[in-house]
Amino acid sequence: MPANASLTPREREVLGILVANRGRVLARHELAHQAGLEDLHDRRCDKVLVRLRERLGNNAIVTVRSRGWMLSLDAVGQATDLLVDGAGN
Repeated sequence: MPANASLTPREREVLGILVANRGRVLARHELAHQAGLEDLHDRRCDKVLVRLRERLGNNAIVTVRSRGWMLSLDAVGQATDLLVDGAGN
């Protein structure tokens, strides 16, 4: 995905939640609920996270086995920039 491609509304929502909860592990059901994805397929968050990793790098979103995901503290600045850069889209 090109670095300058804008985020989809779902990607923006999920990334915003990860940034707001930086340093905290979010379970799939919690992330889906906060992002408004709970009525969609269980793996919808997974697909959004894959796309966000393509944009931010594989190590930006940490998978905590059997618990959920968290944004790497090293990726907070880049994630915030991505949210700000695409705010007008």
